[in-house]
Amino acid sequence: MDGASSAMALSGPDGALLCANEAYCELTGGLHPPDDDDAGLADPETVRAAGDLARLEGAFSFRATDRNGRSAIGHVQRAGQGGSFLLWSFTLAGGTDLAIEAERMLTGEAGSRMGDAGLMAALVDDQGIVIAANRAFAGRATGQSDGIATGAPLIDLLLATENGQFFYAVEGASGPPLRIVQMPVGEGDGHLTLFLILEDGTAGLSGLMQDDRGNVNALLDMLPLGLALVNVDGRFVYLNKAFRKAAGLSNDARPIYPGDLVVDEDKGSVSDLVRRFARGPSMSSDMAVRLKSSPDEPVALTVAGARGLGDATVLLSLKDNSEEDRLKRQVAQATKMQAVGQLAGGVAHDFNNILTAILGHCDLMLMRHTPGDSDYDDIQQIRSNSNRAAGLTRQLLAFSRQQTLRPQVLQLPDVVAEVSNLLKRLLGETVTLQTKHGRNLGAVRADPGQLEQVIVNLAVNARDAMPQGGSLTIQTFGVSAGDVRRMGHDVLPIGDYTALRVTDTGTGIPPAVMSKIFEPFFTTKEIGKGTGLGLSTVYGIVKQSGGYIFADSEMGRGTTISIYLPVDRSGPSRPNRSKVKESGELWGSGTILLVEDEAMVRAVAERALTRHGYTVLSAENGEAALEILAAAERVDLMISDVVMPTMDGPTTVREARKTHPDLPILFISGYAEEQLRKSIDLENVAFLAKPFSVQKLAEAARDALRHK
Repeated sequence: MDGASSAMALSGPDGALLCANEAYCELTGGLHPPDDDDAGLADPETVRAAGDLARLEGAFSFRATDRNGRSAIGHVQRAGQGGSFLLWSFTLAGGTDLAIEAERMLTGEAGSRMGDAGLMAALVDDQGIVIAANRAFAGRATGQSDGIATGAPLIDLLLATENGQFFYAVEGASGPPLRIVQMPVGEGDGHLTLFLILEDGTAGLSGLMQDDRGNVNALLDMLPLGLALVNVDGRFVYLNKAFRKAAGLSNDARPIYPGDLVVDEDKGSVSDLVRRFARGPSMSSDMAVRLKSSPDEPVALTVAGARGLGDATVLLSLKDNSEEDRLKRQVAQATKMQAVGQLAGGVAHDFNNILTAILGHCDLMLMRHTPGDSDYDDIQQIRSNSNRAAGLTRQLLAFSRQQTLRPQVLQLPDVVAEVSNLLKRLLGETVTLQTKHGRNLGAVRADPGQLEQVIVNLAVNARDAMPQGGSLTIQTFGVSAGDVRRMGHDVLPIGDYTALRVTDTGTGIPPAVMSKIFEPFFTTKEIGKGTGLGLSTVYGIVKQSGGYIFADSEMGRGTTISIYLPVDRSGPSRPNRSKVKESGELWGSGTILLVEDEAMVRAVAERALTRHGYTVLSAENGEAALEILAAAERVDLMISDVVMPTMDGPTTVREARKTHPDLPILFISGYAEEQLRKSIDLENVAFLAKPFSVQKLAEAARDALRHK
């Protein structure tokens, strides 16, 4: 959802909001279900009805107005196993809906340009109410330069005489007569109409051609809507730029009939509809057609009767779906990455439990075997390979954004400088390393060690893409909010960033592979030469650091990876004054309550703590732990897993603190410490990440008891 430009939310079977992106929170002013009265949408009943229809029919679209009066197109569809969930999306002005585009156009720069050209325009709903207008119309219709015409019935703003002339009501019949052109916009029962008004007899409007057709053509080219004019014979009179783009036409293409644009099977239907509207209604009708330029993707063609446009009697509008399709693919890709991330995180969590048991038993055996023992080397080999496996699980957790980060405020050029010597050794003699740094870069908040990992992974990938040698350029530069706005990027929110760009001159990435490069275990390298976790680790670290990552590649020319990290305004980090862990005596005393649902982890932890002098009371779940705590004479420390069935670790601790308010807690978990601290509002709590060694567990227990 976070990668989508639309406001998106997911509600459960009971209607409760389960998750939402930032755009949705901005739209509704908080975390409320879309059909809740507190969500701020103008007509909650309509939203509720849309949800009910979606549950019956699978999906439903509707029009909505947010708390700020902005129009939006809402879409809701069934989601999840059994379709018991609802996925909501709301697209504000600037989306693909024609009516919304017209509204945005009138109130923006295009509306001002129309006014400068002598064109006054108003968007009117099916009740005759003005819902948007450019400044030229509002000023003339109200008689005030800063007047507001929205909300007024159009009929009250105009005066019609018996001889069929029109004037502004505020000016009366003594004012200049007006020429009015109507253009239906949108479709369905809630259709809108765009009224274009010119002073009658204005032969030379500024910036436009002298004749009426020139005025109309110039106007149509201003519009972001795909519009075309057709005469009574069914021939094209004019096609604006947006229509040509939507139809896949080049600038010099000269189609004669609308049927020339569609596949043979749709020609008859299009021709019949155009002929009917050329002689009949001024309302509009839609039909799905397949264009010759993209026969596999149906598009919506709107046909409407036109009045006041000379020999043009039919108005066609065609929606360019390329941007919408791109956004849909983007959302689908983001959804897939999220699902894969959840799967990877779950797999890593399970492996961490297994590795904790393996490493723990290795440590316990090493206590009984000296370096001269025949089994010592074998045990060390098991331990070494287990640590390698632990490194892979850390990469999986990095991709799923569940690893523990130690963020601090830093400068990207410093991180690049720190890792440069290592990169030169990694790249070898055939690859040239260049670094370029911008000036006055904003500081970012990230884990320096993880950023170094990002740079190293990108450099290694680049090296492997240049087997014959080449050049690797690492560049840092600033990106202002204005730069982002000019980029017009759908994913990158407007704000200030410090960027890292890594460019190689390698073989490039094939287009068919580009969408998969950040997926875990995906690799194009030979068997045994890659885990497929390099770029997925980069992706996870960047996203967990609040950043954005993009890849561009051209076959035979190379690849560029760009990373944008938000500028941090909190000031420099304080030096880390936490004392270094003492490596002295690990033996201790006291009673420890150990709560762990995994028997293998519980067994090795109990043995490790007992060997270090502690009395251990073990429980396989939260309920059993509370019973033991109530019966025990004394408990000095509780060590608990976080994720457990029936009663999780935090809930167990809260219950325990009701009778033992000063009980110190050590959580053991494979999930990220900072994520757990956000969700666990508890004091006097320490964390130990899985997998851990016997020594790490003993150190953590000792430190937790010292702070009691």
